Amino acid sequence: MKRLFLASAVSLALVGGAQAADHSGTYAFDKKGAHQFINFRISHLGYSWLYGRFNDFDGQFVYDAENPQNSSVSVSIDTTSVDSNHAERDKHLRDEDFLYTGEYPQATFKSTGIRLDEEGEADIVGDLTLRGVTREVVLDVEMIGHGADPWGGYRMGFEAETEFRLADFGIPTNLGPASEVVTLEISVEGIRQ
Repeated sequence: MKRLFLASAVSLALVGGAQAADHSGTYAFDKKGAHQFINFRISHLGYSWLYGRFNDFDGQFVYDAENPQNSSVSVSIDTTSVDSNHAERDKHLRDEDFLYTGEYPQATFKSTGIRLDEEGEADIVGDLTLRGVTREVVLDVEMIGHGADPWGGYRMGFEAETEFRLADFGIPTNLGPASEVVTLEISVEGIRQ
């Protein structure tokens, strides 16, 4: 599922280089206003979907409008904040069968590159560290929009999605072939610093 990442930058670039750089900069995630979400979805035995989220995470991205391939993102997630709307299940997700938060209370993502294609679509490639294991994942990204906010700041928002196998990150629990892959959905609104 490819999505448009550069539509805004491309349209601004057409009207002049100075305007194209107007929204470049470093953006901190809007943690205070809670305009950010990291949700996950995994099949439960092939019979239903289990949804959850991480309530506590932070990060920033650098956006280069003139050269989007030079942009970057970093995220840190408090894995103890996992929330699947069921206290006993959350306790199980925190133990060594899954996230092992007592040993690994933080997960991180750091971009290593951005792949662009001719249609202006992009993937963010980066290293996801979860449960002490680091592996490359690819985020399929969509820029939602950007512009001035009512408080005198400037904001930009993105959505991203990726999938990965639990076993690839050392998660030992095997719930069967229908439950091997988790989908991670990220939605962030950044405030230019």
